[in-house]
Amino acid sequence: MTSINQQKTYPEVPQQADYPNLEKEVLRTWKQTEAFERSISNRPAGHEGSNEFVFYDGPPFANGLPHFGHLLTGYVKDIIPRYQTLRGKRVERRFGWDCHGLPAEMEAERELQVSGRAAIRKFGIDRFNNHCKETVLRYTAEWEKYVTRQARWVDFKNDYKTMDTPYIESVMWAFKTLYDKNLLYEGYRVLPYSWACETPVSNFETRLDDSYRERQDPAVTVRFTLEERIEGRLVDILAWTTTPWTLPSNLALAVGPDIEYGIYELGDRLVVIGKACIEKYAKELASAQLVGTRSGSELVGAPYEPLFDFFQGRENCHRILSADWIDTEEGTGIVHMAPGFGEDDMNTCSDAKIEVVCPVDDHGRFTGEVPNWEGLQVFEANTPIIRSLRQEERIFREESYVHNYPHCWRTDTPLIYRAVNSWYVRVTQFRDRMAELNQEINWIPGHIKDGLFGNWLSNARDWSISRNRFWGSPIPVWKSDNPQYPRIDVYGSLAEIEKDFGVRPRDLHRPIIDELIRPNPDDPTGQSTMRRIPDVLDGWFDSGSMPFAQVHYPFENREWFEQHSPADFIVEYVAQTRGWFYTLMVLGTALFDRPPFKNCMCHGVTLAEDGQKLSKRLKNYPDPEEVFDTYGSDALRWHLVSSPLLKGGDLKVDKDGKAIGDVVRNVLNPLWNSWYFFSLYANSDGVQANWMSSPSSLLDRYILAKTREVVLELTKLMDSYEIASACNRIVTFMDAVNNWYIRRSRERFWKSEKDSDKQDAYDTLHTVLVTLCRIASPLLPYLTENIYSGLTGGDSVHISDWPDPNTLIDDPGLVRHMDRVREICSASLSLRRSHDIRVRQPLKELTVAGKGIEHLSEYSDLIKDEVNVKTVSFQSDISEFANFKLKLNSKILGPRLGKNMKSVLAAAKSGQWENLDENKIRVNSTELNENEYQLLLEPVLGVDCQALPGNDMVVALNMDVDDELLCEGFARDIVRVVQQARKEESFNVSDRIKLAISIPTEWSKVENFLSWIAEQTLASEIQLVADMEDEEGNLHRSEVGGEVIQVRLQQI
Repeated sequence: MTSINQQKTYPEVPQQADYPNLEKEVLRTWKQTEAFERSISNRPAGHEGSNEFVFYDGPPFANGLPHFGHLLTGYVKDIIPRYQTLRGKRVERRFGWDCHGLPAEMEAERELQVSGRAAIRKFGIDRFNNHCKETVLRYTAEWEKYVTRQARWVDFKNDYKTMDTPYIESVMWAFKTLYDKNLLYEGYRVLPYSWACETPVSNFETRLDDSYRERQDPAVTVRFTLEERIEGRLVDILAWTTTPWTLPSNLALAVGPDIEYGIYELGDRLVVIGKACIEKYAKELASAQLVGTRSGSELVGAPYEPLFDFFQGRENCHRILSADWIDTEEGTGIVHMAPGFGEDDMNTCSDAKIEVVCPVDDHGRFTGEVPNWEGLQVFEANTPIIRSLRQEERIFREESYVHNYPHCWRTDTPLIYRAVNSWYVRVTQFRDRMAELNQEINWIPGHIKDGLFGNWLSNARDWSISRNRFWGSPIPVWKSDNPQYPRIDVYGSLAEIEKDFGVRPRDLHRPIIDELIRPNPDDPTGQSTMRRIPDVLDGWFDSGSMPFAQVHYPFENREWFEQHSPADFIVEYVAQTRGWFYTLMVLGTALFDRPPFKNCMCHGVTLAEDGQKLSKRLKNYPDPEEVFDTYGSDALRWHLVSSPLLKGGDLKVDKDGKAIGDVVRNVLNPLWNSWYFFSLYANSDGVQANWMSSPSSLLDRYILAKTREVVLELTKLMDSYEIASACNRIVTFMDAVNNWYIRRSRERFWKSEKDSDKQDAYDTLHTVLVTLCRIASPLLPYLTENIYSGLTGGDSVHISDWPDPNTLIDDPGLVRHMDRVREICSASLSLRRSHDIRVRQPLKELTVAGKGIEHLSEYSDLIKDEVNVKTVSFQSDISEFANFKLKLNSKILGPRLGKNMKSVLAAAKSGQWENLDENKIRVNSTELNENEYQLLLEPVLGVDCQALPGNDMVVALNMDVDDELLCEGFARDIVRVVQQARKEESFNVSDRIKLAISIPTEWSKVENFLSWIAEQTLASEIQLVADMEDEEGNLHRSEVGGEVIQVRLQQI
């Protein structure tokens, strides 16, 4: 045996790990050894970047603290690069900051106590933008701390910022290139408009961050009276609207040309409404009589009296128009048209040569064009407008309407739709090409390609990219200030600006860029001036430019970008299909005619326990810092990436972190326990383990072949970005290591002889753990680093190579057979538990029944020992123990069978089916495919049996226990009590003892097993005594099955 002073070959490992402190120690080691930097520098880039894996890191806003929602994305952004590094790739990971846009401006307005564009101009654009610049990176240190604690390796030193001049110059180049390709235009169109921020927003922004909110608005059905009477009676056209505030701007009505409209006599007037809408107005039209019908096309052109006189007399206005998009699903089938506040309204009125009116200012308030309600915010104007119409007897029906309505994603105020002047990317011109390029992208999950993203692309609209704001990349357009001498100049570089203005600006932000003016070259009088338009670019244009702007393309790094585009991988949450992913796709297609990325993962959303959004104010989720300090980052990482989130589902996060604690118990602790077991016994024996390549033991061969299989499977899963499945596969493998290999091999580690069999066991477990650390390292970077360094004494696991499966034994047959043996044992032990029979109690016989069991007989000794039975028998006939029951998959089968489904269900339930070859079943005359049914085994009445997971075999146990079996069970109980006592006394695993045992009288026949007990407990001397007093030695008491056992042990 190893002497007590023998030098230990492995670190002393505590039985219980302190994961948070372990992680902090690993962080210190990484920093000291520059592990991250070396993980990149150690991998060659290859010719023209051929060995690089290109990852785009989406830039977050840095003017707010990171929150729980950033965790999952950050973990995935770390896992994939770590994996690719292990596969030998060079993976640069450059952090970026999204600096421009409304988040920074809204924060500045709050801090400076200025609100609105006029107030900002008065305060000073220069002072306002300087404040934005100073504060936008306020929390970078907190971000770096947070990201680092996640064990996320990323380059903060070489970061990019969207507000830096080189970045903006690349953005300018993109704008100019689009302009030169005739893919940009300036137009006056209706857009979603945030009156709280005084700027339009893109259509896709209304789909971000769940911007739709349930809202209750007044809805009114209004009488519009035709100028011409029918048979001397007034005729009212009924139109329904949920935006009464738009009625003062009404310029037309529209009908569907093919819709049938009814003319109803109601009192002394006639009313016109879509005939399909009558039921919705049953109460109001209860006494009405149908006196005629008209098609929509017959109504077109009819003039009517304006509701108000604000815009009376305008050319082509206040008449009925035709519109193909009108239906009768809601309202009356007749639509009131206010072209300044509706995209369809504007298009229809434009075709009718009706000029747009928009009597609402930038704050969402009525202008002087509507004097009755001038200065009133439009939503507040609903009530007085309805009141006025009611007084004029223009209201046919008034109601409340609850609907989902878009809100500003920054201020949470309801948007309006308003005509504004804006610059647009002509997306509709190349959206078909985007759809084609989308087919080249691998989406995770796969349904995103032709589902969420594909549908969005097919309905893509032109993108409004100008914003009436201050802090952003400038739109590089200069116009003549005299319309008599029109001229537009668009600039795509600093050099072009310097050439025309004689100065090279160091800062491209307002107001510095606005101060660049020059005489209009097209004005022979020399009086007009070229001035920059005051708008800035949509911040999404900045972020969509990230692939090339981060490297100042095309002014620098042209070859690098061409070699590194498209990216190999990108990940964000699913709403970015309408945000960053979309803008990347727009610019990638328009500028380079290629997709911007090859593989894109869209993950779900983390929610509170009650399904609500995570809220710092409500504190309805665990604080990440507390999670790190309580459980560690590895546990949180595993919890998130193994969940449905990475398959596109959502995850409810329990506030107390219980699920994260479950990861510690079910994932981290099993891995740590295997390391603890190995180091404990290797140090006790003074063994130095080596790589095992030629095992002779059946168990060694199995676990090494199993390790080979898990390497192959993990490679396939990680190559396919199936992270959650990879986690699940590692868990099942660790179960095989801990609960099968180590447990079945314990005696090999415990025995005193230091023979080749013991060395093989150490070598095998060493090989398994080293391999496991490598394949699990992207998923558990801290824990695997600690264990791997202890096992190998070498460099970081994250700088090692992905395991080569060819260095491990290849024996799929053995793995298949042994896995079936494990299933047999598991089912048998489950049967024991169901009958409350402890495992230490031997039983007479186990029977295994089912087809194809011949190959399992060679494992009968192993099964006997594991299940603790005296004999194991095998038979192919299963009917003695169980019968098959057919369970149909109605979800799949129902649509195929239709009305025949009912009879097939009845036949299956009554047993009228037969098993065919090739995994097919026939029910009556209907053949079922493999995915349309399940065959379940049900025990025969009175038989103690259980089916295996595949429902193709059963195990049956003889539960009768005679005296001899009972006595042997007692002996095993005594061994357990002694082993626990040794543990409580902190004896070394190799320490030999003197042992005295006091047992109940009924256990007296245990003396027949004393030599076996001595062998199992390392007892050199053993005696049975009637009773024990607290005398020399250590006394321990334990209760087994209601009986008290006393043992006294003394170290020799």
